[in-house]
Amino acid sequence: MAEIIQRDGGWAFDGSTVRITPGLHRSVPLFRQTYGEISVPLEAVAGVVHEAERRRGRLRLRLREGADPLLQATGGRLPDAADPYSLSIGTDPSGVAEYLAEEIRRALLLDRIPGEPAGAYLLPGPPVPVSVRSSDGTVSFDGTRVRIDWADTSDRVKRATGPRIIDLGDVVRVEWLPNSGHGDGFLRFATSGTEFSALPPEKDPYALDLWGSPRRDLLTALVATAVTARLPHPSTRTGADAGRPRPAPLVPSQSDHHDVLLRRLRELGELRRDGVLTDEEFTVTKAAILRGFQRHPTDREAPGQAAVTEPGGRRRRWTS
Repeated sequence: MAEIIQRDGGWAFDGSTVRITPGLHRSVPLFRQTYGEISVPLEAVAGVVHEAERRRGRLRLRLREGADPLLQATGGRLPDAADPYSLSIGTDPSGVAEYLAEEIRRALLLDRIPGEPAGAYLLPGPPVPVSVRSSDGTVSFDGTRVRIDWADTSDRVKRATGPRIIDLGDVVRVEWLPNSGHGDGFLRFATSGTEFSALPPEKDPYALDLWGSPRRDLLTALVATAVTARLPHPSTRTGADAGRPRPAPLVPSQSDHHDVLLRRLRELGELRRDGVLTDEEFTVTKAAILRGFQRHPTDREAPGQAAVTEPGGRRRRWTS
């Protein structure tokens, strides 16, 4: 067995599995400590890199595309320090890190592990039930339903709608962006009736707006991963293109646009009549929805991005 233990954590390889254990030192990010130990089967590994430096180095485990629901849910957006597949190496005079990396490379060659995308998840993701309290509310997932309980600081539109309960069968995809400390993040559950919604995360009752502590808000990736692991695998969504990166969502038909637009406007009208929305809030939110539906497909933001112009002309952009 090849093994290395550092303050950042430990990696051990027995020829068939890479066992990754987070360190207990206070410098180890809360997300890694909460996610816990990960057992990565060799068939999920695409490669390993040892980045050697003069005094420090780093081991990076590369997984096959589509093998891990965590990477699928986070889209590679986890900060480097919180990435469980990255291990910071201190002084390593005996070359243990390079030895472990070479053992993994040799096993990949001997076992002829394919490099193409995986057709199914090879790692299970976090166990359920899982619940995380974020800056915008508490999101929970019990394996069949997602529940969002809004915080006192949530937008009053969200609080007026009450707890949001979403059946797993209604979820089309999960969109997640971390709070970087320099810009807000979000966790959004797109359903068949809301996936083309133009509401910004702070007003979308299917989304958590992540604006508080980056350390704690990062834990919402646990729920995003648990839900993603139980959705159809990306390889089943594109037929002949199975296993390839998921393409950008198709532009809905004109009739779909019309139905969703009317639904969203009716909801806004009801909130205004009930006194939940002021006239100004109603006007701004309605304009945001209309912009999203009036924009021609070729004029959309870059794939995976959306933007809304807020009062005062400031343009807010986020990545899904």
